[in-house]
Amino acid sequence: MVENISPTQVWDALRSNPQAQMIDVRTDAEWSYVGLADLSEAGKQPLLLPWQIFPKMAVNEAFVDQMKQAGLTPEHHIYFLCRSGVRSLAAAHAAQAAGFPYAYNVADGFEGPPDAEAHRGNVAGWKADGLPWKQR
Repeated sequence: MVENISPTQVWDALRSNPQAQMIDVRTDAEWSYVGLADLSEAGKQPLLLPWQIFPKMAVNEAFVDQMKQAGLTPEHHIYFLCRSGVRSLAAAHAAQAAGFPYAYNVADGFEGPPDAEAHRGNVAGWKADGLPWKQR
């Protein structure tokens, strides 16, 4: 079972646990145009591994292998982030199934659900919680 963790709890874990790592599973276009979590204060950078490959949005079949190639091990506490928490949940499930027991979903993702005016980033999620982020 993948646990949903609030963005502020993830931020605390990234700053306090040397084995904590964030994987941003969004697409290159999202990283470039929407922004990234800025983990520099924690002495880290998000690992950018797309769960789905743009533009067809087919699942990245090499995802778990790419995690391993990046040096992640079953001892790491891995926090998966996407736009709203859906793709990241699927990626966290795949990681757990592949032997990564400490795989978590960042609740509401980077931008969260849309507000009354259909804009994201204001209601919930990493940005709405006022956590550090930057444009790429």
